[in-house]
Amino acid sequence: MTETGRQYSHAGVFIRLRDISRQLAVSAGALEFSGRVAYVYNPMIYARRPYEEYLRRYATGTAPVLFLGMNPGPWGMAQTGVPFGDVVMVRDWLGIEEAVERPYPVHSRHEVKGFSCKRREISGSRLWGWAMSR
Repeated sequence: MTETGRQYSHAGVFIRLRDISRQLAVSAGALEFSGRVAYVYNPMIYARRPYEEYLRRYATGTAPVLFLGMNPGPWGMAQTGVPFGDVVMVRDWLGIEEAVERPYPVHSRHEVKGFSCKRREISGSRLWGWAMSR
């Protein structure tokens, strides 16, 4: 596979994307919000382990595809670190189940339970269900 004429490997793609995502996570963590915002979750920090496993396994650089979402859902990426990360689909279909740290502070109605979360992320169920059917 080539990228602008250069050879690259799956490991090289992973390392490049991992490094970019780490820089973006730090930049996002430095954002400041007005007084009405009391809780800000950054799953790229506290759920880094499952996210990087997702990149390692699936960001191969072999398909010209990019899935974009609006924000990390409270029962999806906020729990798993994986984009559109419905817990059941990430664990059972993608085969990823890594430790998720607890962000601070945590809103009492939106706790981060990682892979023990029982709620489903509808957008994640739909997206990964679509991929699974293909």
